This record gives sequence, structure tokens and C-alpha cells, in this order.
Amino acid sequence: MTIAIDRREFIRSHTSLLSPPLVPEVTLHLAHEALPIWQKTEEDLGEIGLPPPFWAFAWAGGQALARYVLDNSAIVSGRSVVDLASGSGLVAIAAMKAGASSVLAADIDGFAVTAIAINAALNGVRIEATPRDLLEIDPPPVDVILVGDLFYEKALAARTLEWLRTAEAKGTQVLIGDPGRSYLPKEKLTKIAEYSVPVSRDLEDAEIKRAAVWRLASNC
Repeated sequence: MTIAIDRREFIRSHTSLLSPPLVPEVTLHLAHEALPIWQKTEEDLGEIGLPPPFWAFAWAGGQALARYVLDNSAIVSGRSVVDLASGSGLVAIAAMKAGASSVLAADIDGFAVTAIAINAALNGVRIEATPRDLLEIDPPPVDVILVGDLFYEKALAARTLEWLRTAEAKGTQVLIGDPGRSYLPKEKLTKIAEYSVPVSRDLEDAEIKRAAVWRLASNC
């Protein structure tokens, strides 16, 4: 049985205040290494086999997307935004710093929802965070949907793409940040920017990942 723990205290105790290499304007509670915080999460919750604490890292796709949003603020300025699978809240925070009128950061991990709230306050922005799986409902009527690093599992990638295409058909602009995960449907996307992102060998297969920002191709 999962043990109730103070998520805020856990996050503060097992992370450090760090700025992602590609997005120095943002400070987040991040872990230095994956395995220790993963093991500690399982120990404190009394549950083995939990998913990795994705919220504790600034993934390459998210960094690229956050960088692009900050450098191209007109995309979100004065507009309503959803950050899907928000994790640490990096992309959501970047959107607010770029002038978004509102941001809903969605992540099904309760720790992520707590981390988003802590990180938003740390960066002086207001973000609504929800643990609801937005893929189970119709896309909300927002101006922009941002997605960082979500195409790492086949079934999830298929659900996400279908949901995003539905959103775009209703007039929502969709941007995806991804470093070439296995199930990224490149043939259905158009690359609009690319970055070299410093990452940890503890998380990736290289110290520098090439991560791109994509939009849905209009003919797919």
C-alpha cells in the first residue's frame, strides 16, 4: 500500500535549485542523478516498481520547447496555453514568462503537480496544475498546446498524436519538443527549430542531445 508522505518536503529535501542549461532564465527543483531519487521515492512510498520521477529532471525536449517559446514569445503572448505532461513545469513556466494569459500544466503524477506549484512560485508566475489525464477527455478550448518529450512509448505516442490532431482541427496551435524519441511521428510533423541540449549521461545516451521543436504538418 502506498504510504502518504509530504510531497513538498520530499521534493525540497531530495532536489537542488538548478537552472536547465538551455533555459538559464528558469530555476527548478531538480535531481542531480536519476537512480538515488527513484530509489528514495519507492522507499518513502513503500511501493516498488514506480515510474521514474520524470518531474525531477529537465528533459531535452522540454528544454528545447521552453527555449523556443521564450525566444518566440508572440506564439503564447496573451494566449491561453496547456502544457501536456508538464513534469517539472519548465515549459509552463517558460510560457508564462513569455506572456501567456494563462497556463494549465497537466501531469498524471501527483509529485509533478506538487513540483509544478513549487517551481512556479519559485519563478514568480501563476500556473494552474492538474493531475487529470487530459488524453481521456476532449482537448480543452485553448489557443496553444505545448508538449515536451512525450513520445517515448508506442501506445502513449499514438494516443497523444490523435488527441493533438483533434485539438489542431479545432483551431489550437500545437508545438512539440522532442530529441528524437522512438515513437515520434516525424512523417506527420514539420521541424521548425533545433537545439543542442546538454544533458546527463545518467538519463540519456549522450552528453549533448539534438532536440527539435515540431508542429503538426498541415497535410497529415
